Amino acid sequence: MQAYIYKSQRKDDTFVYLAARDDFARLPETLRSQLGDLTFILDVALTPERRLAREDVQVVRANLAERGFHIQFPPPPSLTGDERADA
Repeated sequence: MQAYIYKSQRKDDTFVYLAARDDFARLPETLRSQLGDLTFILDVALTPERRLAREDVQVVRANLAERGFHIQFPPPPSLTGDERADA
């Protein structure tokens, strides 16, 4: 399965995986407007054995097959010792 990856220019560390290149019609309009312009980064073969840095390849593949897209949101901020004490 091929995936085409785009970076949101409005939301830091947010990426869109598409099943077909430039098929932005798959994205709901509200989501598309929140992401702003999308810049093509790369295309990649998503085999079941492939490892992704921050995503489960099986989840990405399932979303691409079902919806035609997958959104990779930024990781949650890690709490430092000072922030944990305040929480």
